Amino acid sequence: MEAILAFEDGKIFKGRSFGASGERYGEVVFNTSMSGYQEILTDPSYKGQIVTMTYPLIGNYGVNPEDAESRRPFVEGFVVREYSKISSNWRARQSLGEYLKDNGIVGIEGVDTRAITLHIRQAGAMKAVLSTIDPDEESLVKKAKGSEGLIGRDLVREVICQKAYEWSASGKYKVVAVDCGIKFNMLRILEQNGCRVTVVPATATSGEILALKPDGLLLSNGPGDPAALPYVVRTTRELLAKLPIFGICLGHQMLGQAFGGKTFKLKFGHHGANQPVKDIKTGKVAISVQNHGFCVDINTLDKKQIEITHVNLNDNTLEGMRHKKLPVFSVQFHPEASPGPHDANYLFREFIKLMAKSKNKK
Repeated sequence: MEAILAFEDGKIFKGRSFGASGERYGEVVFNTSMSGYQEILTDPSYKGQIVTMTYPLIGNYGVNPEDAESRRPFVEGFVVREYSKISSNWRARQSLGEYLKDNGIVGIEGVDTRAITLHIRQAGAMKAVLSTIDPDEESLVKKAKGSEGLIGRDLVREVICQKAYEWSASGKYKVVAVDCGIKFNMLRILEQNGCRVTVVPATATSGEILALKPDGLLLSNGPGDPAALPYVVRTTRELLAKLPIFGICLGHQMLGQAFGGKTFKLKFGHHGANQPVKDIKTGKVAISVQNHGFCVDINTLDKKQIEITHVNLNDNTLEGMRHKKLPVFSVQFHPEASPGPHDANYLFREFIKLMAKSKNKK
């Protein structure tokens, strides 16, 4: 079956459908990872986006339950150069195409993903529609133009848990993880580091969080425009001086706003497993996993209170910060994922140290 990817600026890409049939809208982004497509599909931060993989062959090792990062895929659509129908891995439980079909995700293959990537890099991320049911190109472009974008849109409420739940019941430190679209590996690593973890929805109030008597707070990743989440920013601000806080990705952006900073939209975002990030204190460079289309503006932060800890070496945007007096820090990249051996695992150990220090004071 033919599938069409139509951009709002009139650019058209035709290919073959795989996965579900239908029509989906979203902002098109490209991801430069060579593997990990299942983790990408199930990352809730991709809600509202159609993902293009730059690596040409996708699907060759299939899909399995263990590698999911959330309860289901959240991408709006999936674009690849070549889809492998054969899954050559002993861990595979089904093919990528079957997985997409079961979860209602529209896929397209046989398109020039290099051309799509170049178009996004030059023109910037833009809205598009991916369709297997409408062959009219003009109609599709009109639909893409009229679809919702990401700016000003709260997508967090569409991906979070509806009520609090316990992830792990034993451990030395009790962590409350605020689910803005959390990836399971953050919870796995906390558990491995001796933490009892309770997950609460992003709509939880500061009072509800403090009632759980946590030793520390994790602010998770999530989708959409960080400026559209005043309720999460308000809760974060109310908790700043109450307990150690570690923010990741959207959680970093929530802290940035709680500190008085502003966020802005990047031209085409950072999506992939090869983003170089420099630790300013040590001078070391980590190869990081990233997935964000917005960023905290360094120039809007109060340097008397906030220390810049990490920067992106591709565009010098903010990748990490720490409060100079409070036990609060954050990173824009994803330390729970490991494109390098274990380049960023130390950040979770830093969080543990802050909780231990705070607990000893009590």
